[in-house]
Amino acid sequence: MKGIAVIALLAVVLAVVAAKPAEDKYTTKYDNVDLEEILKNKRLLKNYVNCLLEKGNCSPDGAELKKVLPDAIKSECSKCSEKQKNGSRTVLRHLIDKEPEMWKELEAKYDPTGDYAKKYRAEAEKEGIKLP
Repeated sequence: MKGIAVIALLAVVLAVVAAKPAEDKYTTKYDNVDLEEILKNKRLLKNYVNCLLEKGNCSPDGAELKKVLPDAIKSECSKCSEKQKNGSRTVLRHLIDKEPEMWKELEAKYDPTGDYAKKYRAEAEKEGIKLP
């Protein structure tokens, strides 16, 4: 399951993982964010995506996500809570299935060579996530 964490974290766009506390885990401060509410609200979703793409302003939680996302991708989400991993799968499925243009932009920024997608494709599919 470690591989899906990297790909899923790309989708954590909305899971809002924040800065690392001393115990070397990401904070769970934003774990109660209502992901379904964000995913249903195209404007709100676009704001988070634009933050990650450096195309718009970031909310405090979005800025923290943008700050930790590269580390989380490299570390295979090893510092994520189980709730963050589950939330990221939800977001990943939504972006791939319903917002493919947003997904393509995020993928181009955070996995420009496609190395992560190649590395974790089989594991993502085991989780029921069909990467484009």
